[in-house]
Amino acid sequence: MTAWRPSSGPDAARRRAELLRRFRAYFDATTMLEVATPALSTTAVSDLHIETLEVRSSLSNAPLYLHTSPEFCMKRLLAAGYPDIYSICRVFRDGENGRYHQPEFTLVEWYRLGFGLREMIADTVSALATALDDPALADEHDTVNFRDVFVDVVGADPIDASIAELAHAAGADADLTTTIGDERSDWLDLILTTKITPTFAAHKFTILQHYPASLAALARRCPADAAVADRFEVFMGPVELANGYVELTDAAEQKKRMATDSDDRLRRGRPVRPEDGALLAALESGMPACAGVAVGLERLQMINDKTGDIGNVVTFTFEARNE
Repeated sequence: MTAWRPSSGPDAARRRAELLRRFRAYFDATTMLEVATPALSTTAVSDLHIETLEVRSSLSNAPLYLHTSPEFCMKRLLAAGYPDIYSICRVFRDGENGRYHQPEFTLVEWYRLGFGLREMIADTVSALATALDDPALADEHDTVNFRDVFVDVVGADPIDASIAELAHAAGADADLTTTIGDERSDWLDLILTTKITPTFAAHKFTILQHYPASLAALARRCPADAAVADRFEVFMGPVELANGYVELTDAAEQKKRMATDSDDRLRRGRPVRPEDGALLAALESGMPACAGVAVGLERLQMINDKTGDIGNVVTFTFEARNE
């Protein structure tokens, strides 16, 4: 008989509804506008570490893509004059399936006009604490700089260390060293995942800020130190809950980063996605200074429900067919 039962029961669904209710109450109290954006697009993100799901349609001769985040469309709204906005939507990422991942999940994403890094971090921590119904979390968090925590924990500078030094810090054997090669971002990600985040406190938020400029993604470079970006992530123990930036508003720099991403994808034999010209046009039009953040709702519910398996907080886990 074909398995048909859900992954979790109605109590988990009720707790999810409560998380969403508290999120919306927080946004309403700060006069934010909820928006909806398309899930289907003719373009996709160029980010090397995010894979987009392709779909076929009779409406297009070329592939279409399911969005990995509402970010690009939300930035177009901001450029068109929208106020502070938020979105709660389903997003899709290829190749993500496991204890902490599903190829389809829920993002809570929002943008604040005129916010800097400190203000956006404070806003994010307050929103998370409100959603979890634990106000103390807003006051008892740790904030650490990416560079400092790398030096403290593994003795390697993520900006200046050689590849050999990063491989040593990762405890890599010869096979892994050969596999990763000279891909600096992969070494940093490996060390972050296996050496750094396991040291974060399990009972409170850790804010990891000022990522190296090479990992800036869609964040601007820090005005006080061009070697780092105004990017942050929020963790509870080793679990990443939120990823945020003071947003890059320079269209020329954004286009350059997209081209670099595409070159890296081509070099690694990964699909190169169509460039989002509408986002670039929005930036060129003068998108206002802003900061944004995205929160994985299911990850947050895992913390809320005290479970280590995402299958316990979703109604149905991904059901693959490999016939």
